[in-house]
Amino acid sequence: MRERKAILYNIDWSMILLFLLMMFFGWINIYSAVFDESHSSIFDFSQRYGKQLIWILAALVLGFFVLIIDSKFFSAFSYIFYGLSIFSLMAVLAIGTEIAGSKSWFQFGRVAIQPSEFAKFATALAVAKYLTGINVNLSHFKHIFRLGLMIGTPAVLILLQGDMGSALVYSAFILVLFREGLSGKVLVVGVIAIALFVFTLLINKFIVMGAILVLLILVFFMIGKQKKSLKWLFIIFIAASGFIYSVDYAFENFLMPHQKKRINIIIGKEHDPKGDGYNLNQSKIAIGSGGFAGKGFLNGTQTKFKFVPEQSTDFIFCTVGEEWGFIGSIIVVGLFLLFLIRIIRLAERQRSRFARIYGYGLASIIFFHFTINIGMTIGLVPVIGIPLPFFSYGGSSLWAFTILLFIFIRQDASRLEIL
Repeated sequence: MRERKAILYNIDWSMILLFLLMMFFGWINIYSAVFDESHSSIFDFSQRYGKQLIWILAALVLGFFVLIIDSKFFSAFSYIFYGLSIFSLMAVLAIGTEIAGSKSWFQFGRVAIQPSEFAKFATALAVAKYLTGINVNLSHFKHIFRLGLMIGTPAVLILLQGDMGSALVYSAFILVLFREGLSGKVLVVGVIAIALFVFTLLINKFIVMGAILVLLILVFFMIGKQKKSLKWLFIIFIAASGFIYSVDYAFENFLMPHQKKRINIIIGKEHDPKGDGYNLNQSKIAIGSGGFAGKGFLNGTQTKFKFVPEQSTDFIFCTVGEEWGFIGSIIVVGLFLLFLIRIIRLAERQRSRFARIYGYGLASIIFFHFTINIGMTIGLVPVIGIPLPFFSYGGSSLWAFTILLFIFIRQDASRLEIL
């Protein structure tokens, strides 16, 4: 009994408050996004806003149970959670239900569960567990390879389900690895790879390869025509050329037609406001029409007349922008920034390395969802379809983010027990 009182005393209630504020604001925006005058009660459980209330209440129960579990439980069973998540991702490929083009769901009557959402917290636990192992060093290739395999396996399984957005979330774990000592050279290589990826999509691949060759020749002359340097510059050219060819091949053979169109639209190679660019075009119109103060709650015309598809899920930020305007949008962005800053501050005060690493895993996942979701609604990134944490409609997403968050809150509440 005394231990439970200590947990309640040590809980970071500011995190709980931010969590509740985001859930509440998300709920009323879901209500506005799918408002139907014939079902005007926000407690109408036949409508999405009524169902979301059920998911919210269930999330609060889940959060409570996570808080009363011994904090050591999550470290001890990290690999078991990870193994179960991998099994569920394989099982959904075999017996799952296809919804919106992705075979990512288990259907239980009228309830659908998406295991890819829960795999995120399981992977965060497994990564934290591995990095706290004896003699684990991110300067050694074998440890980087094992972590890459650990992070990449769920991402590949989710990609096979046809859910590219959820698969890309796993790239956020690179931020955790940098915090734990991964070389900055990897970041430089990553930035170069992203630049080559974009240039390959924008320009003919042979022009890109020619430009790289000219640049390397200039470097060779600038550093003094050394034979050793020539060998390394040749290796760099071969590696860059191979990457450029792989990007071109993957773009043409692995992406779905609508995914290729969305990328081409975002980089300006195509213009299709009535086809694959419709969502983005309507999203930008909705947000822009909100002006400084917005049109008011339930007064969004783009929202009311359903111009933006998926407005209660992936495009929930459109409702915020249209009805609450620039002010409301800044408040939402501010809430997320405060949330992320608080997570990082709590992570840095942990006495347990496991808790710190897990905290950075939480921050990285939330950061990726937040930036990509809002970025795609305003046209900064391609539309890939991932929810805005605690805002978007859906039980799987809300429950998974709640578990992800409350495991960290539980770890933080027990930090003083560690000497």
